Amino acid sequence: MSSDTHKQLFKKINPPTKLFINNEWVDSEDKSTFEVIDPTTEEVICKISHAKQADVDKAVSAANKAFPSWSTKDPLQRASLLNKLADLIEKNASLLGELEALNNGKCKCAAIGYDISQSANVFRYYAGWCDKLPLGEIVPSENGFQVLVTRQPIGIVGAIVPWNFPFMLTAWKIAPALCCGCTVVIKPSEVTPLTGLYLGLLLVEAGFPPGVVNIVPGFGNTSGEAITSHKDIEKVTFTGSTVTGKKVMVSAANSNLKKVTLELGGKSPNVVFDDCNFEEAVDGAAQALFLNMGQNCCAGSRLFVQESIYEKFLASLKQRVSNIVVGDPLDENVNKAGESGKIVNGPLVNKLQFEKVLGYINKGKSEGAKLLIGGDRKGNRGYFIQPTVFYDVTDDMTIAKEEIFGPVLSVLKFKTLDEAVERANKTVYGLAAAVWTTDLKKIHEFMQRVKSGVVWANTYNIVKYNAPFGGVKATGFGRDLGKDALFEFFTTKTVVSKL
Repeated sequence: MSSDTHKQLFKKINPPTKLFINNEWVDSEDKSTFEVIDPTTEEVICKISHAKQADVDKAVSAANKAFPSWSTKDPLQRASLLNKLADLIEKNASLLGELEALNNGKCKCAAIGYDISQSANVFRYYAGWCDKLPLGEIVPSENGFQVLVTRQPIGIVGAIVPWNFPFMLTAWKIAPALCCGCTVVIKPSEVTPLTGLYLGLLLVEAGFPPGVVNIVPGFGNTSGEAITSHKDIEKVTFTGSTVTGKKVMVSAANSNLKKVTLELGGKSPNVVFDDCNFEEAVDGAAQALFLNMGQNCCAGSRLFVQESIYEKFLASLKQRVSNIVVGDPLDENVNKAGESGKIVNGPLVNKLQFEKVLGYINKGKSEGAKLLIGGDRKGNRGYFIQPTVFYDVTDDMTIAKEEIFGPVLSVLKFKTLDEAVERANKTVYGLAAAVWTTDLKKIHEFMQRVKSGVVWANTYNIVKYNAPFGGVKATGFGRDLGKDALFEFFTTKTVVSKL
């Protein structure tokens, strides 16, 4: 597709480009804007209103005004609105998928089949919780007293969303918050704000009251800092890098010690034993890393393969990776390939990430890792990088230690389960891990010993909206999804009554 075709698609969709505050589309106070770039063409898509402190103050004021009525609203009415929003997301799935492909670079088929689909499911799941929330319990006490433990919505929530799964992670953040009766101020990434802003149109169409959800795109040091330091915001939920997560914690602590949930970086181990289902493991290793061009916090970027099948596995992996289709995320043939089951990759999200990943590829070469396939940019326009695999990687190499967040896989050789577990845990991160074996005993031992928030056995990247997702160590704390996420948006009060 040509750059003109991309521009025509943007004009056809005509997404909002202003701030969404109190159910109204408004310019930023100082009328400032920033550019949004199409990663396929490297051209400007549009300019977006840039929220700063004064704009965040307005959004928080609107959320504060809406909180009393929203937090006490009939739970079934909240559920009805969440279900209506899910319906509208499904109705507009194709449009949202096109917009995500245009702005983020992921292929339209992947955006529709995964991101948008799961977003609708997340809103429906939490709609089902609205009238079943664990709001209180009576705990045992001596005669003469009644002890009641109650849970109440925490208040205004600041949700800071990354650029790798823009729409889906917005749903992860705000669906449980709205279910619990909180109001929300969202900061979509300045790199990928378009689907987050389009959500504002769907919220109004669904019938959400003014101020319940507000959307203020901007940069980390503008609207992001304004949210994390705002003294009327009681909770921040953040997904992003560990470096930025630490800054969020400091800002939250220095303002009003607001509650924080952090889902941060990862360097996830994917361990393949010689008694695995070989073809499934090869396919799983490719899917684990190259989903979303490797721009995935739980990407299986460290592939440990047992030495007895190491050479055979490399040969099959090379063939599998060579079949990955890389191209325009809106191209019909690329998307047909994705729909047929092939791995499809678009460009990386922006120039900064593109150059960073190429830097890691050069670092792998200079530190002595052997190149199995790929290793360079693809084409001469757009932020496309060849799917890249290094082998004979050692634990001390940069590409084995640092989160790359791109289509670069490191393959390492191991001998025993004990060695695999020890090396798998040799990272500051702890989001996900996987094991491939037909031995149930190995699965359970690995599951118990590996330090991560999510473990997959003979599969990868299976994230369920009704199960908690999050990590340990430098990956952060708190959980998205499932019942566990609800408790991130409550404050607990103990009431003791003399009878």
